[in-house]
Amino acid sequence: HLIVVDKPAGLVVHPAPGSPAHTLVNALLHHCGDSLSGIGGVKRPGIVHRIDKDTSGLIVAAKTDAAHQGLAALFASHDIERSYLALAWGHPSPARGRIEGAIGRDPKDRKRMAVVGRNGKPAVTHYATETLVFDTKGRPVCALLRCDLETGRTHQIRVHLTAKGHPLVGDALYGRSRAKRAFALDEAKLAALAGFRRQALHAATLGFRHPVTGQALHFESPLPADMAALLAGLGAKTR
Repeated sequence: HLIVVDKPAGLVVHPAPGSPAHTLVNALLHHCGDSLSGIGGVKRPGIVHRIDKDTSGLIVAAKTDAAHQGLAALFASHDIERSYLALAWGHPSPARGRIEGAIGRDPKDRKRMAVVGRNGKPAVTHYATETLVFDTKGRPVCALLRCDLETGRTHQIRVHLTAKGHPLVGDALYGRSRAKRAFALDEAKLAALAGFRRQALHAATLGFRHPVTGQALHFESPLPADMAALLAGLGAKTR
């Protein structure tokens, strides 16, 4: 009925201008064959949600019409457990909290999303600080956050954390490239940051009720090697 994939960073979910092939959809069609045909349309067979190209982690796809309809209903009602690990600049205060802000196209840049108030779609993100990174003066440089989605808007975590003043490390679209210059970092930490070339975001947990059998399903993906190496290079300390 369905397939859950641990997507690597750098892989586009479905074909689009600029990425006509070598996508997750192409891989699913190769792996699943005709069982995906027609589900969700020709260009997005079986796809009921997506994660960004440079975000790693868990994604579920439907292999049957019944599963597709059921999963779509679960996502529409926000009856899905989705938890991400995100490394953000600074240290959000309070250490755990709720970010609420409607998201829509940034009126100043159509390639970006932004918190736009009444003109956007309602969005809620819950976050909790798991790990802190400090500079040589003992100041928090960045924080590893666990972010739980109450809704699932485009770029939601990236937009909400940026709006709160804590963009993701490595985020070329929303991040502040000069943020690290505000801190006293040794060569090892600077090298770790320089070597990380994507937004530090990983879809770590996915949970839902099977849309056909009703069985409770729960999937977890550990931090990928590049994010784990980044945290080690930064000398992260668990709270």
